Amino acid sequence: MTTTDLANLVGYCGLYCNACGIRQEKIKTVVNNLRDIISAYGFDKMMPELAKWEPNFKHYKEFNKVMEGLVKMFGDCPSCLQGGGDPNCKVRICAKQKGYRICAECSETEICEYLAPYRKGYKGLTSDLRTVKQKNIEKFDEGMQKKVDEGYSYT
Repeated sequence: MTTTDLANLVGYCGLYCNACGIRQEKIKTVVNNLRDIISAYGFDKMMPELAKWEPNFKHYKEFNKVMEGLVKMFGDCPSCLQGGGDPNCKVRICAKQKGYRICAECSETEICEYLAPYRKGYKGLTSDLRTVKQKNIEKFDEGMQKKVDEGYSYT
């Protein structure tokens, strides 16, 4: 996991970076485990031969490139405040344009269309943004890190 200043672990959207499966390197781990298993059984070397019996195996090279892409894109995220994540993230762009460190500072947080996909994926986002607004990012960060230390993850 990338080392990042704790103050930068709450994204513009209010999600806590250390609770993210990408930052926890879950994708990287799964891809590498799959590669290890494929290699241990020698399937990577046998694919041309296996493709005679299972036509989908002829796509192994493309599949391997997809796995490489997953690790490259989602293998190590420094946090969105440190340049990680989607550079075209509408939440990030909006917050920066409005001069906000976090969406909790915005009066439209509860109805924001940019946050809708995040709310759908994580039901506690609205509550978390309220917590940040009522307390502060540092208190929220401490509470979330405690949960992560106990095994919590968004995924």
